[in-house]
Amino acid sequence: MKHFILGTDWWSDCDDAVALRLLLNLHKAKKISLDAIIVNACMEYSAAGMDGFLTLSGVEIPIGIDKEGTDFYGKGLYQERLAKSAKNIKSNDDAEDPIKLYRRVLANSSEKVHILEIGFSQVLANLLKSEADEISPLSGVELVREKVEQLWIMAGKWGFPEGAKEHNFCNNLRASQAAEYLCKYWSSPITFLGWEIGNTVITGTKLDHSDFLYQAMCDAGYPNGRCSWDPMLVLLGTSGDLTAEGYDCVYGQARVDGENGMNYFTESADGKHRYVKKVKPDEFYVDRIDSMINL
Repeated sequence: MKHFILGTDWWSDCDDAVALRLLLNLHKAKKISLDAIIVNACMEYSAAGMDGFLTLSGVEIPIGIDKEGTDFYGKGLYQERLAKSAKNIKSNDDAEDPIKLYRRVLANSSEKVHILEIGFSQVLANLLKSEADEISPLSGVELVREKVEQLWIMAGKWGFPEGAKEHNFCNNLRASQAAEYLCKYWSSPITFLGWEIGNTVITGTKLDHSDFLYQAMCDAGYPNGRCSWDPMLVLLGTSGDLTAEGYDCVYGQARVDGENGMNYFTESADGKHRYVKKVKPDEFYVDRIDSMINL
């Protein structure tokens, strides 16, 4: 069974919630193991809203939050209602430190872990910068090299020779600098799923109106479905099979400008980075996701 850690901004868009539903359904079916969730943007109801989603889903998973991540633009619209169902975490202070949680899960894992990132990159960059501690004698760089199989990340716009800007890399200076650092120093292979992949794939249209996920989408302003950037990344990462999930890819080296968040890609057959390209019609991905997110 593959083991995963999810990083999410859990912020202004509800495709994170659709992605989490998909991931939790796989976890509950024992097809994968979700070992931790790291929230990398922080507002009043972030951690409690996440705990409420987990409680309503019937699972308990450790939650960490970057309490310094308050400077991203955007406003949470669905977390407050979810927070009313929280059982274990009533405020952000109740959640774990994200770096310590990452280090503990990685250090204690008997096998390599996959990381799914559908938010901002600063926690991952700070994980790399972490020093040996009571949790592990390994530095962050060493821990990632020893315990991370692959990083799957929804970020960037790819296939543009002149470069491009995308929300998860350019929301603010913190996001841009972290993304630059990540591309330079992360040791495992990285697969990027860009904005252009999920923008026209609309999912969540078939949810029962009594489903709390549907209510979250309504609270976020998307009662008729949402673009599928994050659920597409989660489905791709948990499967790991690009062909079966309807993708081709381009290998090479990704780069992000830390000053403005522009992303670039230099193609190379032996590169450790890759970005995916759709090879199926949008309906293929819609059907895959919608069939997997019901309660």
